[in-house]
Amino acid sequence: MLYLSLKTLHLLAIIVWIGGMVFAHFFLRPALPAFESAVRVRLMHAVLGRFFGAVLAAIVVTLVTGLWMIGNVAKQVVQAGGHFSMPLEWTIMATLGILMMLIFGHIRFALYKRLSRATQAADWPTGAAALAKIRISVLVNLGLGVLIVLVTLLGVPR
Repeated sequence: MLYLSLKTLHLLAIIVWIGGMVFAHFFLRPALPAFESAVRVRLMHAVLGRFFGAVLAAIVVTLVTGLWMIGNVAKQVVQAGGHFSMPLEWTIMATLGILMMLIFGHIRFALYKRLSRATQAADWPTGAAALAKIRISVLVNLGLGVLIVLVTLLGVPR
């Protein structure tokens, strides 16, 4: 029961992260050109600040639950007298997940910081440039997230 609960939390955290990227990239961003630059930058700054807080929580949940589940399976295999070898799909999932977390760290602690400074200074061109860099990084993370889901669900061709 504990394993199922942790797996559910793991998946919900990932849904928040990937779903938020889909919403921001494909729904919110395309609606923004209808607004003047100052409004666009301030709105995205406010939305991303909230979203990035949720992503930080999702990362913590994903890491804790993922490590626990891997450790639990490894422990059970070893206790049963077997040799644990992490499946290729899990290795890909973990590696790309860590890469996503590192990219997010750059987005949150470098690019979003630039956006915050530009918003506070009412420097809309610099804010727009920071948003463009955030958009590209989010698109990369979204692609990695979708790849992880596909590898996890469909496996790796051998």
